[in-house]
Amino acid sequence: MDQIGHMPASDTASAQSPAHTPRGDGRDKTAWRSGAALAALGVAAGALALAARPGIRGAGRMPPDFAPAEKTLAWASPAVLGTSPLRRFYAGTNIEHAVTVEDLRAMAHRRLPGFVLEYLEAGGEDEAALARNIAALAEWRFLHRSLVDVSHRDASTVLFGRKTTIPVIVAPTGLNELFWPHSDLRLAEAAAEIGIPFAQSTMSNDGMDRVARVPGLRYWWQLYVFGPPGVRETLIERARNAGCEALIVTVDAQIYGNREWHKRTTAGPKSLSWSSKFDALMHPRWFARGILTHGMPRFENVIEFVPKDRRGFFDSAHWIRSQMDRKLSWDTIARIRERWPRKLVIKGLLNVEDIARAAEIGADAVAISNHGGRQLDWAVAPLDLLPAARQAVGDRIAIFVDGGFRRGTDVIKALALGADAVLAGRAVLYGVAAAGKDGAKRALDILREEILRDLGLLGVRSIAELNPRLLVYSDHAKRGPRSLA
Repeated sequence: MDQIGHMPASDTASAQSPAHTPRGDGRDKTAWRSGAALAALGVAAGALALAARPGIRGAGRMPPDFAPAEKTLAWASPAVLGTSPLRRFYAGTNIEHAVTVEDLRAMAHRRLPGFVLEYLEAGGEDEAALARNIAALAEWRFLHRSLVDVSHRDASTVLFGRKTTIPVIVAPTGLNELFWPHSDLRLAEAAAEIGIPFAQSTMSNDGMDRVARVPGLRYWWQLYVFGPPGVRETLIERARNAGCEALIVTVDAQIYGNREWHKRTTAGPKSLSWSSKFDALMHPRWFARGILTHGMPRFENVIEFVPKDRRGFFDSAHWIRSQMDRKLSWDTIARIRERWPRKLVIKGLLNVEDIARAAEIGADAVAISNHGGRQLDWAVAPLDLLPAARQAVGDRIAIFVDGGFRRGTDVIKALALGADAVLAGRAVLYGVAAAGKDGAKRALDILREEILRDLGLLGVRSIAELNPRLLVYSDHAKRGPRSLA
């Protein structure tokens, strides 16, 4: 999820008037505020949209609403006879009513316009890699232990010599301002309150220094290698000065995946389709709180490297994508290792030989990842590779893994198979898109609650007790676990 999205540019957003003067904070508010007529249209369209939605009763009062669960195990449950009982996720506005990450997802789906949802949810091409991430988790079943005293359970673990309350890291994700104003800050604040690391993306929309100063935060920085060497050297030095604990170098996004469904929301490479524009106006809470109030997002940490005539939101995104270093190699990683004195994580590896080489060159950890199913389609799920990866490197380096983790049981499976922690991307983004910092914290609270409960149900008292003997590969799977080197 930490790649620059293929974001369509609106016709009005890409046009920069010579007479236009940016706001003092550098944000361009011209794009969506070209006239009072547009704002009036947005308010009117939003009112019509709210009036048309089911479940609206009383003088403007909105009771809890729900979203369908067709694509989840809940819908396919043997407890359901046809469509009875009717099972739907909560999609209202009271964050305390969200009892699962899928509830937060339903809340986000109700609040966000379609083109933003496609950016959040879409995978590459046929989305086979996206689907595989979920399927891989479903293929492992638990062998719980009985008659174990689980009155006291501990979900904490140690990452890079420091305790973290749960074995979860908030993954680096870009362009989060589309979901909620100052999303990167809100995510960092939620992570700090829970007591876990937050990794900020190169393509984030809040300044590094501001995020790094969040009280109590374990601050990590994710690096994209683009442009001349001076760009990465500058970003590395700034991360060091900001007190960054770990540098994550993403290596699987030098060429971007083909997210076809997202492309279908556009009329061209730099323009939303008319239906997408109208749909945006039909989501007044998102429009008014975000773009109308704060203007278009801005890549605060790298905008200075972009040519002055390309610093509009969409133009800068496309320019940075064009400058990605497609010659990125192990030699580049070795030079980064020499320059970076703290913990180094290489993210985006999906081959056992590469993982072993990362350990040899001095990386402190790897993040096994298929980029949330957004890059090479039909790639294996990170979980498919995990047992062989752990066998290859032993305890020499830490192993993180991502790819569809939305339940406490998902996290427990990964740790039992050899991971030290999981990177949570979409799961936390659903929360921040639903309700800002409170939503992000609710997502992490849900994961913590589920992990603690599921440890007890599994018959183990701590993360340290998890091991492969607590799992069995499903008999329904067509193949068993094997090395994918």
